[in-house]
Amino acid sequence: MRPLDVQGHRGARALFPENTVEGFLGAAALGVDAFELDVGLTADGVVVVSHDLALNPDITRDAEGAWLSGRGPTLRSLTWAEVRRYDVGRIRPGSRTALLFPNQTPCDGARIPTLASVLEALQRVRFTIEVKTDPSHPDWTASPHELADATLAVIDTHQAAARVMVESFDWRVQRHVRVARPDIRLAWLTRAETVRDAVLWWDGVTAGPSVPACVAAERGLVWAPDHSGLTEADIQEAHALGLHVLPWTVNQPADMRRLIGWGVDGLISDRPDLARALR
Repeated sequence: MRPLDVQGHRGARALFPENTVEGFLGAAALGVDAFELDVGLTADGVVVVSHDLALNPDITRDAEGAWLSGRGPTLRSLTWAEVRRYDVGRIRPGSRTALLFPNQTPCDGARIPTLASVLEALQRVRFTIEVKTDPSHPDWTASPHELADATLAVIDTHQAAARVMVESFDWRVQRHVRVARPDIRLAWLTRAETVRDAVLWWDGVTAGPSVPACVAAERGLVWAPDHSGLTEADIQEAHALGLHVLPWTVNQPADMRRLIGWGVDGLISDRPDLARALR
């Protein structure tokens, strides 16, 4: 039996500020040795670690300490110097995110980091790097190829190819990386929306006969589905096709136990500490 691969989601965002160096280091101190994070590209070509395509008002304060009044500018419209002025070290009180993660420990002054700084700060852990694009809003981000190539360049600069895996809901990313860098491990992200609009997200491919079969047809090795719609039959089919199954974002112990019992190969979780204990 393969060991269960527990990955901290955006670090461990139920415990520490998401996608920050401080958050990754805090989770690593608890023993978490693998993380899932997200990357985007600034206007001047710097790869930064952020889940949101635009600054999220639930976690972002400006240089004067004021919370953003609404959805902020896109990362793509800001230079790195502008991005680093924002504080993402605590959750806005009363926000939806605060309700989800009431026990997160704040770290005032934490900034959106570069991918380079994260790889440098945590040299002995593995990362699953989600390349964040949205084919329904192509002007909000760099192109899939541009962002993928910029990400690969950072990975190579830090000699991190052996400890990273690249994933995306936009399957143009994996297809590009597979050709450009066949040595880089890939995961294929899916959720109900991208399966429904597969022609858009999978660049012309329709979702049939099944999602695991579509991933296998892409010569994928890792399928990363939304855990909420995942069935035991899906996992069995994926394994029969030679896929590893790495569902996200699994935060409740009951869900962790059920999925582990069904034989998943890993879990991406905002509470990797709980998942590690169950493992």
